Amino acid sequence: MISTVIRLVRVGSKSELVAALLIGLGYPAAMLGALLPSIPVFVGSAAVTYAADAYLHHRGSYLLNRLNKVRVGLPIRFLLRQLLVVLLLAREGLAETSLFYTAVAGFLVFYGLQAPHGALTTLIRLRRTLPVVTRNVDLHGVRIPDAPPRLLMRRSAEKMLHLDLPAMAGVLVAAATGTYALGYAGVAVSVALGLLYTAVLVPCLRNRRVPAAAAVLKAVNTWLREYRPTVVLYFSGGSESAYQVNMWLETMEQVDGRPLILMRERDLVSKLNVTTVPVLCVPGGTHTMNLDLSTVRVALYPANVGKNIHMLRQPGMKHVFIGHGDSDKLASVNPFSKAYDEVWTAGRAGRDRYALADVGVRDEDVVEVGRPQLAPIQTWTGTPKNPVPTVLYAPTWEGWDDNPGNTSLLLAGENIVRRLLTAEQPVRLVYKPHPFTGIRKKEAKAVHERIVAMVKKAAAERGSDPRWAAEVAASASDREKARGELAAIEAELAALTKPGRAGGDEAEQSRVSLADPVKLERIATLRAGWNDAYWRSVGWWEHRIVTGPEPRLYDCFNESDAMVSDISSVVSDFMASGKPYAVTDSAGVGADEFQRQNTAARAAVVLTNDAQDLDRLLAAVASPDRDVLAGARRELKQYLLGPDRPTSMERFNAAVRTLQTVAEARNRRVEQRIGEQAGAPLLPGSAGRAPHGTATGAGAERGEGAEGSDTDETNGTEARLAR
Repeated sequence: MISTVIRLVRVGSKSELVAALLIGLGYPAAMLGALLPSIPVFVGSAAVTYAADAYLHHRGSYLLNRLNKVRVGLPIRFLLRQLLVVLLLAREGLAETSLFYTAVAGFLVFYGLQAPHGALTTLIRLRRTLPVVTRNVDLHGVRIPDAPPRLLMRRSAEKMLHLDLPAMAGVLVAAATGTYALGYAGVAVSVALGLLYTAVLVPCLRNRRVPAAAAVLKAVNTWLREYRPTVVLYFSGGSESAYQVNMWLETMEQVDGRPLILMRERDLVSKLNVTTVPVLCVPGGTHTMNLDLSTVRVALYPANVGKNIHMLRQPGMKHVFIGHGDSDKLASVNPFSKAYDEVWTAGRAGRDRYALADVGVRDEDVVEVGRPQLAPIQTWTGTPKNPVPTVLYAPTWEGWDDNPGNTSLLLAGENIVRRLLTAEQPVRLVYKPHPFTGIRKKEAKAVHERIVAMVKKAAAERGSDPRWAAEVAASASDREKARGELAAIEAELAALTKPGRAGGDEAEQSRVSLADPVKLERIATLRAGWNDAYWRSVGWWEHRIVTGPEPRLYDCFNESDAMVSDISSVVSDFMASGKPYAVTDSAGVGADEFQRQNTAARAAVVLTNDAQDLDRLLAAVASPDRDVLAGARRELKQYLLGPDRPTSMERFNAAVRTLQTVAEARNRRVEQRIGEQAGAPLLPGSAGRAPHGTATGAGAERGEGAEGSDTDETNGTEARLAR
């Protein structure tokens, strides 16, 4: 019942629900105290509303957003408390006293100060907003001053409103004791503090202003001309999609040429892992299209999103869809993929998948490059890593449609978890759901919460079970030592990965966040140490729930001996380990048909929604002799991911170099054709620069002419010349 209420009001925990209830009850109780009148009742109720409100703000509860939408936002709640104080004074028979008039006037003046204060903080933030957000980009051409003090700007509206506390306290004490001077003093202090807070913001409006957008964009283009990027990873996505670009960071660090990461959403920059690659976030479409990317020859796209059009319109570079996973999902053969010059897949399976889907992607445009991200995945030795085998359950999310085959979570999730937790031969369960779980279907979120409760209960029971008591006691000191190491590593990582000084805003962080090779090397060492300490800090028998970014999915692969999942890139990636795995036929099409439709399931134990065949998976983990699918997994691994030699990174770089050469050749041909048709010689030094409005796509290489080029009016002349 409580969990249902939490879902309905969208609060994050039981404590937030309690705080919300206290606010809902506190105001009626305060009104009752004012009407009785009873100063103690009023004071107690008002104190509860203050505390509960502060707690919800501290937690960043979504409930606050809901309250704003129904017109009981933060200013209204404070004003309501002040009106109730006025009502209390009237009911106490003080309506004709100077205390009453002082309180009313003081609250009105204080409330009036909210307007200039709010206007100043809003203007300061607007004037501190750059048209770009950067990492590892030296914007030496512009002066970006330090951010205003964090004390002034963080949760500024809440701080301003809480300055009414001296007035509230003074008036209430004066009403209770008859000493009106305390009320006068309290009101004076609140008004004075409000004036002071507003006044100290004025210099920030002028002295902390960042340069105009035109100057910043000019500096960005200057930096681009100096850096001369050749390969760009272009990304746009929702607030939960940062993992899609994070998975490519290490690959971009090793790519041949001068890489650049170009993003479109501000809030995603803070969610990026630390990288040495320059990061440029340009939210505005017009600004993006006016970047000087004339040296870029290859653009890589991890996701099919609408904002890709702002880069796809650039004809001087070749556009490649690389995706954020390689699986049998329909998303892996999206018809939009034919908009790109090439589609890069992990292995032969991806090529065949497009051929079977017949969505317009030609076979000659598909390139097999492997999966460079899979290098950290360790190959299975054939025996469990620990005395108790570890099974990873990593279901995918519910997807954008209602296909029952999207995820095992809805129909089979609880059965899978229950059978693993109660297996005859004990196993350890690591549960790691997809980050998108529950964002579209509340039923999926409900199942996830029930699974979390099941795993926590089983973990607690195993910890107190006499069968495990000896192991718990014997490893206690080692686990405690590992937890100490973990805390120390996390503290150092937090210090190293935080850009700029404490309180620095987005603009200041863009100024100071330049790559430091020594620091980055230390961060990489600490991250590896963190993963090792994390797994040592918990017993090898302890069930775990992993829902955050750490441990990473591949770390969970390395810790596990088998996996249960759904049709997604998780299964294809897990193939690199060579370990046994199971996939759930949630749609109930039957094992043979399921394996026919889904390549990645052809070496899997296929589960029905009751998960009865899990014993076959556990048997394969326990004994190599009973692992009848080992040979099939080896064959399928090469089909899905390609050969082990040359390495995936080597194949990826070879594909980049080849496409760079193709782009250069195309640009030279187009410039020559334009020069010949215009009757004018080529400009000195123009070779290699991509003229706007000329032919796009792979058609130029296949001699198909320049039809279908950019139709933008400003480039119409060059487009006609190209034709």
